[in-house]
Amino acid sequence: MDCANVSRLLIVDDDGEILSLLKKFFVQHGYQVDVAAHGEAMWAAIAQARPDTIILDLMLPGEGGLSLCQKVRAQMGIPIIMLTAMAELSDRIVGLELGADDYLTKPFAPQELLARVRALQRRVGENTPSGTEPSRPVMAFAGWHLDITCRELRSPDGVMIPMSAGEFDLLLVLLEHPQRILTREQLIDLTHGQGHDAYDRSIDVQISRLRRKIEPDSKRPDLIRTVRNGGYMFTAKVSRS
Repeated sequence: MDCANVSRLLIVDDDGEILSLLKKFFVQHGYQVDVAAHGEAMWAAIAQARPDTIILDLMLPGEGGLSLCQKVRAQMGIPIIMLTAMAELSDRIVGLELGADDYLTKPFAPQELLARVRALQRRVGENTPSGTEPSRPVMAFAGWHLDITCRELRSPDGVMIPMSAGEFDLLLVLLEHPQRILTREQLIDLTHGQGHDAYDRSIDVQISRLRRKIEPDSKRPDLIRTVRNGGYMFTAKVSRS
């Protein structure tokens, strides 16, 4: 797997003016940009050249952005930023539930979207922190293995589990702080960086998605426990190799 920095964007929006404006803007900032006005064109673009990040509008003709987001996430781990004209919290939560990594409400400045893309690039591109110890790119817990370099999670029987960038970042933070209570605010800072406008509920959504992937019974979680009035704690022993 190539773990190089993000360079190709796919922007999916049925507004031709927005597509033209954003393509020109991101090309000026050094990105390769493909555009699509609907789901069928999106899949054709992915087949032609797999993007590193998808910027996906919620409201599209035919199949909507939420459905497309869910299908992309089920098949591949391409980071997704959702664009929506709806500011309601419920729409953000549904987008995160279906695998989006970030969201931005219209209208927005292109510079803000660029900042979101770059932040997502940094999160996806980061490996283990640099230091005096040698790099240890694989973390293991309860039979699971997380490859930090290539951002892959494998189950105890060796099956690769698709993950969004947000799920990967959150799991990595939990593995780096086992048997320690982390508040929602700490988890937001550690996964998104200080000053990000993520909200507490977004962490709950990502925790729920992680539990469905790694817990034997997500309704009775044992690996990621909720601490009343505290936050969350990862309980399993973690090893590095």
